[in-house]
Amino acid sequence: MKFSQFILLPFSLVYAFATAVRNKLFDWNILRSKSFDKPIISVGNLNVGGTGKTPHVEYLINFLKDEFKIATLSRGYKRKTKGFIIASDNSSASEIGDEPYQINRKFPGITVAVDEKRVHGINELQILSNPDINLLDDAFQHRYVKPGLSILLTDYHNLYTNDYPIPSGRLRECRSGAKRADIIIVTKSSKVLSPIVRKDIEEKIKPKSRQKVFFSYIEHGYFTSLNGEELKAKKIFFTSILLVAGIANSYPLEVYLKKHCDELEVMKYPDHHNYSEKDVTKIIETFEKIFRKNKIIVTTEKDAMRFIQPGIINHLISLPVFYIPIRTEFHKQDKTKFNKYILDYVRKNSGNN
Repeated sequence: MKFSQFILLPFSLVYAFATAVRNKLFDWNILRSKSFDKPIISVGNLNVGGTGKTPHVEYLINFLKDEFKIATLSRGYKRKTKGFIIASDNSSASEIGDEPYQINRKFPGITVAVDEKRVHGINELQILSNPDINLLDDAFQHRYVKPGLSILLTDYHNLYTNDYPIPSGRLRECRSGAKRADIIIVTKSSKVLSPIVRKDIEEKIKPKSRQKVFFSYIEHGYFTSLNGEELKAKKIFFTSILLVAGIANSYPLEVYLKKHCDELEVMKYPDHHNYSEKDVTKIIETFEKIFRKNKIIVTTEKDAMRFIQPGIINHLISLPVFYIPIRTEFHKQDKTKFNKYILDYVRKNSGNN
């Protein structure tokens, strides 16, 4: 533990105690969790962001959408609205949040909704959409809903077993909260995963006998412009790349981009940062100070959802701005087992046998 973390440890102990008491109130049914007849799959984490929740939700959507009617529900973090909203073609990232907006653009055939009160949101979805499955994005700590299947994500490079509660660490609750998960996914692992490394991580996690552990990794897509045009070449190379990232963990993208340029410069912003015209002016100034040819600006897919909003995109559309779509993939030995586990749960609980 670093000295700065050690100094904050007393505050972490107070925070951990408060969250532990809250969890016990739910465990003892003093605070009530509501169950639902339809399949509810929750995807969440113990850490404060950066584990890849949205790509895993998108994986589930792609896997299930041809057989089942799907709805996703999230809080809509940092949106400028409140209450229950179903996304439409006219929705914006500021109205529903960047991640729901991204899902709504990529999957027009499903229902995307936001509501800070998940129980209310699920009830509204049952009335208005009647989905076969509800996918809850970032709801591991939202215990007023009792999911039928709870998926916990942890970053390969920053396992929750090595972290501490806020503020000395980045955990939203004590490590023991992981016992509520049915599935634990170690995300952002390397594409080649040795059995020894796998076993070592599983020993650190110490899953319960009923818990399943799977490993996933990131597949990067093509460089894509803000208007949706792809540079369909995996081996494309640039002299200089300016990365603009408002996400919790930009490290995997930085590693990927270093393979595609001589020089990488990074401008970091807080997770879910709402870009202002002042921010965009600074980004443009920084880009113009790079005195090299064949240079571009790259951002994440989530950041791009905020870039294409009115008042922002007008300043950027004439510049070479690209984002890198990502998708989740499972290691071969895990993919079949994970898909079967999900499908068995959904079919058993949806009546679609």
